[in-house]
Amino acid sequence: MIHSFLMIGQSNMAGRGFVKEVPSIFDEHIKMQRNGLWQIMSEPVNFDRPSAGIGLSASFAASWRLDNEQDEIGLIPCADGGTSLDDWAVGGALFENAISQARLAQRTSKISGILWHQGENDSTPEKAEKYGEKFSNIIEALRQELNISEVPLIIGGLGDFLSTGVFGQYFASYSLINQALEDFADTHANCYFVTSKGLTANADGIHFNALSQRILGVRYYAAFRDLNHLTNPLNDEENILATIYNRSYTRTEKMKLLELEFALGNIDGKDYLAELAIVSQE
Repeated sequence: MIHSFLMIGQSNMAGRGFVKEVPSIFDEHIKMQRNGLWQIMSEPVNFDRPSAGIGLSASFAASWRLDNEQDEIGLIPCADGGTSLDDWAVGGALFENAISQARLAQRTSKISGILWHQGENDSTPEKAEKYGEKFSNIIEALRQELNISEVPLIIGGLGDFLSTGVFGQYFASYSLINQALEDFADTHANCYFVTSKGLTANADGIHFNALSQRILGVRYYAAFRDLNHLTNPLNDEENILATIYNRSYTRTEKMKLLELEFALGNIDGKDYLAELAIVSQE
């Protein structure tokens, strides 16, 4: 049984961290949905734009695997950069796509949670005032359509760097969205808020950088595991990431990685076969 998680929201859920800045995460038991089928996860998981990169989902899944060594986890990427709550309105294209992808996933998995990160595009006093009501309508309809009324919904706070970045003038009211998210989590069952305290951004001042995305994924999992809000950073975030990065590859994983390197033209056929023979003997 694959335990799947629906990923929805805007660009900080999709992920804009630079791939070169963090070690990779590769695990044959972490899947991602492509064309309605499961394949071994590779990053970017949520390829919504050419700028897609590291998001929180890989470290979330890897953290989940530390506690579920015999099980498989599946990621259902549906986030879309630059989108507002109005773009996610019930009956709209993004909402319907998420429903469609989730239903495909339900054929071969059990949806165990919903991961949401969004709000930058709603960072005005007027939109913040209506955020809770609009968000509630979206989530209620989503749960109803997919018959997942009790699965945990994990929602993350916006970065404190937003108002001081290059485009800070557009995000002066970001704290109102964070308050709306916290209020929503406090007043709705099976919903848990995750802080972004201490996290940093790319040079654009909008998107979490790769390391911060890795940490955010660890925090999202802690909130999911404990079914509780996470209002302060974890004490062992770096240790958890080190454990994830230092995991030894299985023989299957080594073979898949070699296959990828050959397919990308990074090694020639002779070296590929030679290294494959070595791994096959392990």
